[in-house]
Amino acid sequence: MIEFEYLYQGICGLANAHRAGVLSGHLGAAVVAGYFFGEDHSELPEGVYQGVEGELDRIIQGEEAIWFNARKAGMTPSDLFKKFPQEEPQENLVKSIAQSLNKNVSKTRQSGHNVIFATLAMRALVDHPEYATPKIVAGIQKLIAGFDNAHAGRAYFGKEKGWLPEKKISFKNAEPLPKYQNLTQMADTMISTLISESTVRRQGFGGLWHLINHAAGIIELDNLGFHDLAKKALPAHHHHLQLWLFLPDLASELGPVVKSEHHPFESVYWQGMLKRDEARLTHRIKTLYGFYTLLKFLDDQSKQKQAEEAFLYLMA
Repeated sequence: MIEFEYLYQGICGLANAHRAGVLSGHLGAAVVAGYFFGEDHSELPEGVYQGVEGELDRIIQGEEAIWFNARKAGMTPSDLFKKFPQEEPQENLVKSIAQSLNKNVSKTRQSGHNVIFATLAMRALVDHPEYATPKIVAGIQKLIAGFDNAHAGRAYFGKEKGWLPEKKISFKNAEPLPKYQNLTQMADTMISTLISESTVRRQGFGGLWHLINHAAGIIELDNLGFHDLAKKALPAHHHHLQLWLFLPDLASELGPVVKSEHHPFESVYWQGMLKRDEARLTHRIKTLYGFYTLLKFLDDQSKQKQAEEAFLYLMA
């Protein structure tokens, strides 16, 4: 198991993130996800939990400091994890986070981070209502509201065109993607995409990491009882996937996608020199949590095995 103290630290990281900018939510979200990964997988080798905790310590200590300008914000990444003053918890306040998410959930916002951050916070506070204090919930609300006017993200089209925001990309020749009728179709489509596209080198809109975590967040909304909100979120994920599938394969410029030799459920995986560039420090942990949240939604065991194999391309 992952030590329980990480959950509260992650909650504080999310609740303080609005002070530094919405993308600083990556840090607290990864720590919450790391804790829940351990809770959801309680029979793994001890070396796995030690490895995850080591990554969470790196996050809390500020190793991945790319998400905001510390000087401009007047705070460091480690400051995000400072404790909140003691208050009486109010369990019913969790619904106010859902209300904040309701305002921006129907469109793709920053590669789905509005959904990813909100649902991790909501599960934390629903499962552990002693942390649902007014100041913590208000901070998380501000973080989610910060995505109200956010765009979908940007993508790289190679040396000639470079990075382009969604509004400057023409999707005239994009292949249509059947609309999701329900959460099962979203989950099945996402897992099928992982299996077929994990070796393709696209860059933008958060990649498969965020597509998986966006889908997992929507499923988590449904698990938490916010069924209508989860349905409202489906078009945003559908659009997110369409954006990513439209991007070119850049293997000739950026090199092939590399596959992990070991599975993260093995202690040996965490003993190696893990790559932590390109935001892998936070996204490895969030995607470990998100992938298995998504995978539990499928009954096809053969497909699950194929997905596990494809997943190793995200864990290199």
